Amino acid sequence: MTRNEKNTKLVSKYHARSNIYREIMTYEIKEVLLISSPYNIFNMEEDGSLASKIINEYSGLNLRYPPVITGASSAREALDLLAEKRFDLVLIVPHLKETDIFSLGREIKVVQPDLRVILLSPSIRALPAGYDSQCVNGIDTIFIWSGNSDLLITLIKNAEDHINVDNDTRLANVRVVILVEDCPEFYSFMLPIIYKEIVTQTQALLATDLNDSMKLLTMRARPKLLLAKNYEQAQALYERYKDFLLCIISDTRFPRNGSLDPEAGIKLFSNIRRQIRGIPLLLMSSERKNSKKADQIPALFLDKNHPNLVHSTRLFFLNHLGFGNFVFCMPNGRNIDIATTLMQLESKLPTIPDESLVYHADRDHFSSWLMARSEIDLALKFRACKSDDFSSPDELRKFIITNIHELRKFKNKGVVSTFNENYFDSDVKEFVKIGQGSLGGKGRGLAFMSGLLEQASDIHKNHPKFRIQIPKTLVLCTDVFEAFITQNNLENFERQKHSVEEVVNVFLRAELPSWLIRQLKKFLSQFKVPLAVRSSSQLEDAHFQPYAGLYKTYKIPNNHPDLSMRICHLANAIKLVFASTYYDDAKAFHRSTSSHPFHDSMAVIVQALAGQQHGDYFYPAVSGVAQSIDYYPFSRMKSEDGIAHIALGLGKTVVDGEKCLRFSPGNPQILPQFSLVDDILKNAQTTFYALKTNDYSDELNFGRYSNLEKRNLDEALEDYPVQVLSSTYIPDENRIRDTWSASGPKLLTFASILKYNSPPLAPLLADLLDLGGKEFGGPVEIEFSVNLYPGQQQPSDFHFLQIRSMAGHEKQQTTHISQQDINAAFCYSSAALGNGIVEDITDIVYVTPQTFSVDATLKIAEEICRINASLVEANRRYLLIGPGRWGGSDRWLGIPVKWHAISGIGAIIELRNEQLNADPSQGSHFFHNITSLGIPYITVNELTRNSQESNPDFIDWTWLEECEAVCETQYLRHVRLSAPILIKMDGKKSRCVIISR
Repeated sequence: MTRNEKNTKLVSKYHARSNIYREIMTYEIKEVLLISSPYNIFNMEEDGSLASKIINEYSGLNLRYPPVITGASSAREALDLLAEKRFDLVLIVPHLKETDIFSLGREIKVVQPDLRVILLSPSIRALPAGYDSQCVNGIDTIFIWSGNSDLLITLIKNAEDHINVDNDTRLANVRVVILVEDCPEFYSFMLPIIYKEIVTQTQALLATDLNDSMKLLTMRARPKLLLAKNYEQAQALYERYKDFLLCIISDTRFPRNGSLDPEAGIKLFSNIRRQIRGIPLLLMSSERKNSKKADQIPALFLDKNHPNLVHSTRLFFLNHLGFGNFVFCMPNGRNIDIATTLMQLESKLPTIPDESLVYHADRDHFSSWLMARSEIDLALKFRACKSDDFSSPDELRKFIITNIHELRKFKNKGVVSTFNENYFDSDVKEFVKIGQGSLGGKGRGLAFMSGLLEQASDIHKNHPKFRIQIPKTLVLCTDVFEAFITQNNLENFERQKHSVEEVVNVFLRAELPSWLIRQLKKFLSQFKVPLAVRSSSQLEDAHFQPYAGLYKTYKIPNNHPDLSMRICHLANAIKLVFASTYYDDAKAFHRSTSSHPFHDSMAVIVQALAGQQHGDYFYPAVSGVAQSIDYYPFSRMKSEDGIAHIALGLGKTVVDGEKCLRFSPGNPQILPQFSLVDDILKNAQTTFYALKTNDYSDELNFGRYSNLEKRNLDEALEDYPVQVLSSTYIPDENRIRDTWSASGPKLLTFASILKYNSPPLAPLLADLLDLGGKEFGGPVEIEFSVNLYPGQQQPSDFHFLQIRSMAGHEKQQTTHISQQDINAAFCYSSAALGNGIVEDITDIVYVTPQTFSVDATLKIAEEICRINASLVEANRRYLLIGPGRWGGSDRWLGIPVKWHAISGIGAIIELRNEQLNADPSQGSHFFHNITSLGIPYITVNELTRNSQESNPDFIDWTWLEECEAVCETQYLRHVRLSAPILIKMDGKKSRCVIISR
């Protein structure tokens, strides 16, 4: 990069290394063969086993799995073991009976040539006579073990480092520390000190808010420690790894050219210093006079006879290798400030004097400090730049701050970190949690996708028109809920029966823990955007027990000028989500899925609300639900192509089953709802939900729409999303033009997205469903929202809000439906969900066609609730039949029942006829819960009875009316049969017959 490029290109993306770090330290020593006489083993064990010492040391350093140690008390036994299994390391202790150690080493090398063999001697005197530490055939290294368990770890890790170093430096630029020492006694003493210092200091640098996985990955990138025992080995290691060196520590006197050279270390360092000016060099000697020669190199000096040698080594790591705090100082050495973390470093850089900034930059202090923290990419980038590469100190300052900020942001992508009041930064923390309990079902799905989207680089590369992301998220784990329940003495509350109003009042009067309020205050002090407060119970989104939509979600504007009022709004929303655990719908749903007493634990997701500000309202351009499986494919659409439902505004329109647009990601231009102009006029969305962010009551409205307002499209004609997603109806021509500029009524057709790929939403949904299906091991459902920008000046925002498994598409046994079955049935459907046979239902509850009226759907829902309660009490499952969509919130499209009102159903029929011909709403929470429980969901399209199809859908109303009624209401009839009906479902062909017997 030229000087001019460095001056102008200030922003540099830090590339996340997590994937690479998974590929380093691949070789681990797992099996160790210890060859020693029983007596030496006893002496080495002292008051504890050798294996225990290694295990304890691994645990103390938070290292991963310790190796398994297998003992052998003779050369013959050792060779037999080597013939039977593969070992990773051999330790030999001298004085084996009738055994020459070096001959044994050579025999081992014949069996496994690459096997590392280490001679572990209790003392120098215990070594065989005539040994030469420089040339020991059959033995790789000699160590002197005097009971120090640190050495056992070090020699294992040092052996791993020698094998892993080439791969790890090549893949991840991992740093290298070289120790040059020929005396076994001293390097056996010094290596554990250096190694433990590397591990301890690396652990001390780990950010407390990183998750365990990221901490482990950072530990894997620790510097490698290599040992050289003569000048030639040291020079070879330097040449091989000079681009990766963290430092070199060397003795002064060691062999060079085959003989002992009293100044070998000085010559080595002088040669290295001529080539690299910045590398820290530490010369060690037992002769104090060599300190002056070290100054001439220049190199640091450490007296081997120093009484505090260990402490002096630690100071070298802290002060010269960047493991300590970053101490800002002036060129004259005067300290002016300290930074302990990357966050502090970034926050203090803007106010540091120019002289200090230039002083540190030109001496690679920023680079060294980052290198010690395994931030190697950025450290190398800083090392390549000096102050004269920039036009001014301000440009240098901006360059450093920008890159550190980008590093912090990328380090937190895909990571669930623990909320820390002292380190929280809303700009870089994308997914944080409070508590140590579960994230809940919804939270787990979000956390999984957060990590997956960070790794799935192809998704981002293949869809450049979108910024694909998960909104910034804070999760209150389930132990926060448990603490709230305990603090307010609500442990027995779930066993008591309460109305919704009573539950709400009790929970709003209850107090959140003071420590939680303190942390929420810190969170809100930095987080000033509208919030969605969502449920995430333990059972929510579980496979076969989805609990979708049964708990509450609240939206709050979070922009009140008084922080205490914002805290109050958030606290109330959290308490109301907690309260929804005890609502009738959740309890009734649990009774229908489990015989165990009801108990659920609730996590809460506090999430940046996806959307944009439009005047006094906040909402996204598009919200939707996409599913891997389309239960009702149309025309060329295939079931496996999936289905999506989208709407303008917040997603309540879709998940509550209101009027929205349905399309297949594989064929986005096939729109059965928009087949004709009249269809578009009838089916186009006319209302949407938005959050009002101005002129709202201090108490907010946590009631009907959870602080949302239902707006008419005509009220938002000046909003950009409405304009870009609408078409114009030309009455004189009875046609619709895909433009806003023409005069005439506006209709939401989403043509810009679905017909003109602006932006190309359908291909992105197809790829995300495919990715989710592969990772979840089956079909999935996702919830999302999209922000659009005028003129496509920047990519659209795709916010990933939720993912859950779709049940009901496991391998199915074939259920054959014959023509004879159809002829014998009182009901036939060509669009049924379910598979198998149901034959335990004798009760049928149906809406009488003669009395049905669309404006009576609310009354019908009340009547169903009463009949359902009596049947549930009698433990009698029943078949429910009625027109339009079940369970939606739009009363004009069907009967708006809640789950507790139909909790006893064994099967359900949705009628489509002249009275109510609503499009199936696969995207609603109600629909998802029904199908996930395996309850047959049968659609009977009576409009096909006059078609040319060989077997049109039908229901025999005459037969039903002849059945004896248990009770009749204004709109319902409940009949009971003497024998159970037979429901046969062919899941592969989506067909169903219901036969009376």
